[in-house]
Amino acid sequence: MENLFRLVDQDQDFFQRKWTLVNGPLIVGAGPSGLATAACLREQGVPSVVLERAECIASLWQKRAYDRLKLHLPKQFCQLPKVPFPEDFPEYPTKKQFIEYLESYAKRFDINPKFNECVQSARYDETSGFWRVKTVRGSNKAEFEYICRWLVVATGENAESVVPDIDGLADFGGEVIHASEYKSGEKFKGQNVLVVGCGNSGMEVSLDLANHNASPSMVVRSSVHILPREVLGKSTFELAVLMMKWLPLWLVDMILLILAWLVLGNIEKYGLKRPLMGPLELKNSKGKTPVLDIGALEKIKSGDIQVVPGIKRLSRGRVELVNGEKLDVDSVVLATGYRSNVPAWLQEGEFFSKNGFPKAPFPNGWKGKGGLYAVGFTRRGLSGASSDAINIAQDIGKAWKQENKQPKKRTIACHRRCISLSQF
Repeated sequence: MENLFRLVDQDQDFFQRKWTLVNGPLIVGAGPSGLATAACLREQGVPSVVLERAECIASLWQKRAYDRLKLHLPKQFCQLPKVPFPEDFPEYPTKKQFIEYLESYAKRFDINPKFNECVQSARYDETSGFWRVKTVRGSNKAEFEYICRWLVVATGENAESVVPDIDGLADFGGEVIHASEYKSGEKFKGQNVLVVGCGNSGMEVSLDLANHNASPSMVVRSSVHILPREVLGKSTFELAVLMMKWLPLWLVDMILLILAWLVLGNIEKYGLKRPLMGPLELKNSKGKTPVLDIGALEKIKSGDIQVVPGIKRLSRGRVELVNGEKLDVDSVVLATGYRSNVPAWLQEGEFFSKNGFPKAPFPNGWKGKGGLYAVGFTRRGLSGASSDAINIAQDIGKAWKQENKQPKKRTIACHRRCISLSQF
């Protein structure tokens, strides 16, 4: 406890602003990663406080996901710790079903995040051994500070939309949205729509636009691995996981590419060039996820989705491509991905790199120094987040139980003020 008083002694304005001492870890982010960590901590008997900048849990799914979105992997690979998906859910749950699952999960473990609370900064106080996390809350942007022993960063890989710098974008004139704002192709019926990006989002947005009688042109600037979502009724991902138990990665990649060629054919003649590196090796080394096709490739083959090269510049109602071709365009959808926002608020440079990901590779990127943890940055989806959550809860749980062997309640006078601490 003397560490807390060092913090108070060195900050003369400490009692002049609103603050609270967190009884347990502070978790930043109420997405699947944050919920999983809070649930695992509760199983260890450790209370926690979860902060969320939006007004709901899983805001990426509730606020920034298109209507047709489903889990790309079978549900057994996407469940959070302790709770499987309902048996009556399909193998690939819908957006609505996944949100229902997460809300039920939070209720089951009595997780009640503090919503509309945006973290502005977090720094470790070396003298006291505490994290100081400053936030603004609500519409009036009231400032608040949390003091905690353990800080869990659960803001994830997709906290902020990436908007590329495209020459002439400001002069385009038509509607320009990021895929995070896209809901349905219904409003684009009859339009020529330029979709920038050919990952899973770019492919699915293009497919949805084609299904709503729009004319999408998908910009493919680099090579991309496209795999069938299923092979002979079996999930491609599940098949890869099974093979990885017995075969080396390079051989699994070779088998996957042979199966992809048998099911999908030669995709390069449609302007979709495959990388030299295999899909699993590329995922592990670069974090680039292969596209799991759910119908977009057939639309490409039929001409309902046009594949085009990179953009040279945009002008009013038109795009000029790097090959000199010009297309009339009514709207632009930027399926250009997301990034971590950790560098914007976490004042720490040893555990996290400048790109907002832990420096240590999986499976060692979940624990830093001074009570700092990261969950959901493995580039391995929900299964990776679940693994992190379990490790973090067990690690904090050991320290929590050790500390609670001491007297459970202490009342200490400080600067003529009284702080009552329970189970500290």
